[in-house]
Amino acid sequence: MNTFEVVDLNLWYGSNQALRDVRIDIPANRVTALIGPSGCGKSTFLRTLNRMNDLISTVRIEGSVLFNGRDIYAPATDAAELRKHVGMVFQKANPFPMSIYDNIAYGPRVHGMRRKSELDTVVEDSLRRAALWDEVSDRLKKSALSLSGGQQQRLCIARALAVHPEVLLLDESTSALDPISTGQIEELVGELKKDYTVVMVTHNMQQAVRVSDHAAFFLLGNLVEFAPTDKLFNNPDDPKTADYVSGRFG
Repeated sequence: MNTFEVVDLNLWYGSNQALRDVRIDIPANRVTALIGPSGCGKSTFLRTLNRMNDLISTVRIEGSVLFNGRDIYAPATDAAELRKHVGMVFQKANPFPMSIYDNIAYGPRVHGMRRKSELDTVVEDSLRRAALWDEVSDRLKKSALSLSGGQQQRLCIARALAVHPEVLLLDESTSALDPISTGQIEELVGELKKDYTVVMVTHNMQQAVRVSDHAAFFLLGNLVEFAPTDKLFNNPDDPKTADYVSGRFG
């Protein structure tokens, strides 16, 4: 089963074309890694999956992106509702300047949850899923900004999970972290795929091999190759993929 089916996707920022005829089916309950050199279109593609590019007035998109069979760029699609089902965590941790508790409760409150007992349950469950509960359960009223960098990033993951999405998009979410924090998030991603579809951008080839089930190699806005991770790294079909994963460029 595929969570996303992308057909002939083209995207322009003004006159600059950033994605060209991308076709890819992203499987459900798997981790898909997007790899490629800087500026190749992988982060742009990730953002198309929850319509973040809609927020930029100069963006023009052609083609279709189907989420569970529905075109997310159709005029009738509610972008805010879509983002309830497709959560996103960015490269730099961005906790809100409020308490740990209120960071997690923010999304549920926006969607109408008011009862404290329900919010308490969501906060604890989300922090447990992000492997953070044991570290912060005794200081939920403290500022989220007091957490370490790795804790802040896991907090942002917990905040995304609090609205019960089906998909989690991670845009280089470990690139600014130390090895221990990176390892914690990689372990967390492996657990999350039991319940979520995860799509992650990474420049770390070893991380892609460790964490992902499938990998997609982007170059100059083109999707060069998409395959199970083991095949893409060890027996790629395209010479450009082989050159990139072996470190001959990029």
